[in-house]
Amino acid sequence: MSDIRIEGLKKLQKKLKDNVKLDDVKSVVRHNGAKLQEGVMNNADFKKGYATGTTKRSIELTLQDDGFTATVEPMTEYSPYLEYGTRFMEAQPFVRPAYDVQKKKFKQDMEKLVK
Repeated sequence: MSDIRIEGLKKLQKKLKDNVKLDDVKSVVRHNGAKLQEGVMNNADFKKGYATGTTKRSIELTLQDDGFTATVEPMTEYSPYLEYGTRFMEAQPFVRPAYDVQKKKFKQDMEKLVK
């Protein structure tokens, strides 16, 4: 068998460390989490059924894992019915569309950190 030798790992690790500061990553996570929350709230204008605005007001942003994870979620127990619908009610997606938009921006922001 031949030996495989990989060179340049220390140089790569140093470059990544120099380019990406953990505080920068946390900042990107926090910023994109806030933008996602804003997008979900903007989408939470329901036109069908009995709309009171409770779901829109319940949308929370939570930062976890020392700022490396952002969670945005509506806190009403019936929000999945709004998002996915039921056999009696048509779906009115408000989380997934905002997520699909924001995930592209998040990826771009993270890529900027390593360039």
